[in-house]
Amino acid sequence: MQKSMTRLVLFFSLCFSAVAAYATPGINMPYGVTPVSHEIYHLHMACFYVCCAIGVGTFGVLIYSLIKFRKSKGAEAAHFHEHLGVEILWTVIPTLILVVLAIPATIILKDIHNTEDAAITIKVTGYQWKWKYEYLDQGISFFSNLSTPQDQINNKAPKGEWYLLEVDNPVVVPVNEKVRLLVTSDDVMHAWWVPELGVKQDAIPGFINENWFIATQPGTYRGQCGELCGVNHAFMPIIIKVVSQDEFKTWVSAHQNVADQSQHTQMLALSQANAAILKKQNHHAKKVELRS
Repeated sequence: MQKSMTRLVLFFSLCFSAVAAYATPGINMPYGVTPVSHEIYHLHMACFYVCCAIGVGTFGVLIYSLIKFRKSKGAEAAHFHEHLGVEILWTVIPTLILVVLAIPATIILKDIHNTEDAAITIKVTGYQWKWKYEYLDQGISFFSNLSTPQDQINNKAPKGEWYLLEVDNPVVVPVNEKVRLLVTSDDVMHAWWVPELGVKQDAIPGFINENWFIATQPGTYRGQCGELCGVNHAFMPIIIKVVSQDEFKTWVSAHQNVADQSQHTQMLALSQANAAILKKQNHHAKKVELRS
């Protein structure tokens, strides 16, 4: 009897621990800062409570049976093989639960893939092991690489607060604006994953997958590659900076100026290279003419 009571206390302790995970950061799914992340979170918690109810009901009946019909009280096992009513019941009830959960899940999936009316479109390309971002409407393009010092990675220096979650060029987007993502890969499969934005989208070579988010709170949100992509898979962090409209316009202007200067420098270098080639060809032609 004492052993049974101990098991009962342990069971309910585990149940209360599971419920406590609801509000414990780092254990539960983040609530996030986008409408989609909120919908995903509520669906997740609904499934969690259904699982808790099933667990309490199942193990409650099991523990009650172990205590009530134990051998020390002279209980004898019944001899039966099947019961049509019970079999129908344990088939219909799980089916109904799955149908009830599938309805909101389908609605959320439909919402996730609705990329219409986006204010900004960003093409995201995964490489081994970095990300490339292209703002298609603003003409801005840059690579985003891990910026954690090698001394920290090699255990030669203390690890910083954002170890392996810091980059040289973060993505900047305006608050309360719909951002459309076109996600692909240049080599192997990757996955662009930022939990607080409610986005986890596979990057597949030769395919472009779409997703979107609207960040409702300014701040810095971090993620990582969510698909095993090689030896440096852990070194592909993602940083999204959500700023005000004015800050975003300032950032766009600054990067467009840099892009224009870079393009001018490239055109100048190309022009000089073409001039040098043409000069060399003319010189060679004069040599051939003198010899003839």
